[in-house]
Amino acid sequence: MSASHLLHLFALKPIVSIQHADSKPSARSRHGGVCFRRPLYYLNVGFKKMTNSPIKQTVILLSAVFFSGAVHASGYHFGTQSVNAQGTANSSGAEAADASTIFYNPAGLSKLDSSQVSVNANIVLPSIRYEADSAQYYQGGDVSGSKSGKITKTTVVPHLYGAYKVNDDVTLGLGVYVPFGSVTEYEKDSVLRHNINKLGLTSIDIEPVVAWKANENHAFGAGLIAQYSKAELRKYSDWDASGAISQLASGLASRAAGRPVSVSAQGKSDGHAEVKGHDWGFGYQLAWMWDINDRARVGVNYRSKVSHTLKGSAEWEADGAYARRAWDLGALAARGYVPREKASVKIVTPESLSVHGMYKATDKFNLFSDVTWTRHSRFNKAELFFENTKNIVNGKSDRTVITPNWRNTYKVALGGSYQVTDPLQLRAGIAFDRSPVKNAGYRMNSLPDGNRIWFSLGAKYHIGKNHVLDAAYSHIHINDTRYHTARATGSDVDSKGASGARFRNHADIIGLQYTYKFK
Repeated sequence: MSASHLLHLFALKPIVSIQHADSKPSARSRHGGVCFRRPLYYLNVGFKKMTNSPIKQTVILLSAVFFSGAVHASGYHFGTQSVNAQGTANSSGAEAADASTIFYNPAGLSKLDSSQVSVNANIVLPSIRYEADSAQYYQGGDVSGSKSGKITKTTVVPHLYGAYKVNDDVTLGLGVYVPFGSVTEYEKDSVLRHNINKLGLTSIDIEPVVAWKANENHAFGAGLIAQYSKAELRKYSDWDASGAISQLASGLASRAAGRPVSVSAQGKSDGHAEVKGHDWGFGYQLAWMWDINDRARVGVNYRSKVSHTLKGSAEWEADGAYARRAWDLGALAARGYVPREKASVKIVTPESLSVHGMYKATDKFNLFSDVTWTRHSRFNKAELFFENTKNIVNGKSDRTVITPNWRNTYKVALGGSYQVTDPLQLRAGIAFDRSPVKNAGYRMNSLPDGNRIWFSLGAKYHIGKNHVLDAAYSHIHINDTRYHTARATGSDVDSKGASGARFRNHADIIGLQYTYKFK
């Protein structure tokens, strides 16, 4: 097999271009191409830059949406959108205490005694620490670099809700809240850099809702969800995964020396891409609330799936000296790798169903419960389509297929509140949240997700008839997890070798909320 042919194969494997410490970027060192690995929430579609299309820098966006927020709730959900609900480990969906019921059960707006505005803020202190067990290049040999560290930072997440009582039977509401918001970032020299090195996400939902009180016992609610998300991703790749750059470098050195010279480019052919993107998705919410009697209430809430079609284009850069030289030879264009090409991916986010209850044990003591089911198994396959058919190691392809194989999940939460005095109420709760990741073989390094238990405490204080303050603290115990992945198969555009790591995870959330009632 010729050096030129191997070079073409090598170009297929990298996920992104990488900037190595001993190399300088080159404006000439670009090629088109995209690649990613499983699962869906780790869509490694590495683009250095996207075009200025209406959906700018987008083809990888939803992948980032899916795996962000790992330390807050199972899968990719942030986990709490109300400080009042946080104080009960989010078990109080049937309470309808304030306008934040828009998120948990919009039918609860009919239970409010006045129009109101509620402002929430969560201070999130996540802690995910890793220790790499092993990391190898595609062709074997240990990857050098940092083997341990912390990959999370403190973030502040705001939410805003408003409710307007049209009359005794109809209430309108508007929620602006953050369902996803998190960053995981490894050291740039981490031995796991050929996986995802940095992942950041900010997502905002805008949801107008209407609640209708059918009678004294039954109320219904519905909302339309418009979700805006932006994400950033850094991805490293070994461009010498096939040995093509080493063979090419050996050929050039031999020609210059006039004799056979063997050159190894391994460890010096890395590159990286900084990826940014944004997108809109749309869905709906349906809710029902039933007052069984003066003491018992149940509610049901359904959040729909959201379908996305992400379209964009990509530019690649080669940063390492060996990689830049290979591109300058012009060997890749004929193999389907051009400076810029169109790409698209269709993704469907899962629906969820919540059933929650409230029981007034005494005039001062309330009990809450919630069970939420999420259809994560919807993510069994995703395909990224390329404008140009590419030569790959095992033939030709215009797409990359991923199979995340996540499972459906459930969350169970129990909580209570106690009215200590007329203005002061204390709250507490506990919840179990199951991870959709089946085992270490499906777990990704940027989402070391595991089963978690929430422990929450909260307090509510009324200041006169118009002002209400809420505060909450949650500690989230997350099972220590392991991750391992085998070497890429060569059937898609992935250059990573086998790697594995251990993770120690937990999170703390401090919440503050202010509600103003228009009485």
